[in-house]
Amino acid sequence: MTWTPAGNFLLNQAIAERSTTKKHDLGTIVQCKDETYGSGEFIYVDGVASCAIRNWVTINGDDGSITRLAANATGPCGVAMSTLTASYYGWVQIAGKAIGSCLTLFADNARVYITGTAGSVDDTSVAGDYVWNAKGASTTTVDSGVAEFELHRPFTADRVSIIS
Repeated sequence: MTWTPAGNFLLNQAIAERSTTKKHDLGTIVQCKDETYGSGEFIYVDGVASCAIRNWVTINGDDGSITRLAANATGPCGVAMSTLTASYYGWVQIAGKAIGSCLTLFADNARVYITGTAGSVDDTSVAGDYVWNAKGASTTTVDSGVAEFELHRPFTADRVSIIS
């Protein structure tokens, strides 16, 4: 994938790259386009230990840090566009068609659930660990352990229902 800015934004760090030098303000959101995957939105973040490319992460809006998505997580989430380990800065996809980590073959249009494997999701229901505003986007996996997803600023709430 080659993501390029969709507007008048100077991209000092490519979407698929990581850097030990902060090249944008944490929390910066940019819209980009790709010839194959169309439009997408990305947020600039500070990495965390063990975060691999395509891992699902939870985003901390207070300080721009991320945590690998894990059971009972809460808050906004997305897919890491590079290996964002500690001491690295990079981009997380929060909207558009993304390639993310999953445990098994992921069904097209299936709901997304957090798993016991940090950074990975599955389409098997887990009470309270539903990822809102995300769904499977292909009947085939892109590669072993990853699949296509449609993201629309996904988030988790650690509740069976967010409607009281």
